Amino acid sequence: MSKIEPTLAAPMAPSRIDFAAVLARQSERDARIAALRPANKERLFDGLTAAGITHVTVSFDGYGDSGQVESIEAYAGDAEVTFPKTQIAYAALTWDDPEVEMRALSLEDVVEQLAYDLLSDTHGGWENNDGAYGEFCFDASARSIHLEFNERFTSSELYTHDF
Repeated sequence: MSKIEPTLAAPMAPSRIDFAAVLARQSERDARIAALRPANKERLFDGLTAAGITHVTVSFDGYGDSGQVESIEAYAGDAEVTFPKTQIAYAALTWDDPEVEMRALSLEDVVEQLAYDLLSDTHGGWENNDGAYGEFCFDASARSIHLEFNERFTSSELYTHDF
């Protein structure tokens, strides 16, 4: 009888990472970010209204681990208009600093940032695998943001036969 060497690697040592603490820190950070959103939306809608913009549409598309905003269009009624050069305050958290950072961004940049934030919050990973596409409507008069989200997926059906 010959001796056979094991083919499986030895088990890994248990992780020393406190996953509960990591998740608790992330949850607290998410809550802080969510608390900033209402004031950011108010400043955006005030800026859009002051510029005479009634609504903004944002189209996005992503798949294969890559996604982006495809277009941002501003309207005054039915007429497409250009964004003014106006800048407004936008409150944000950065990864390496727990303090709130106030940034001066253009109206268009705030629209884009909010679209990415809302996509991340509602459909994290929207750009992965088969991805997703859709459109936001920022309605300045109703002071609301509407998202139409289309998720792509590959499907398969199993058929078996015995003969």
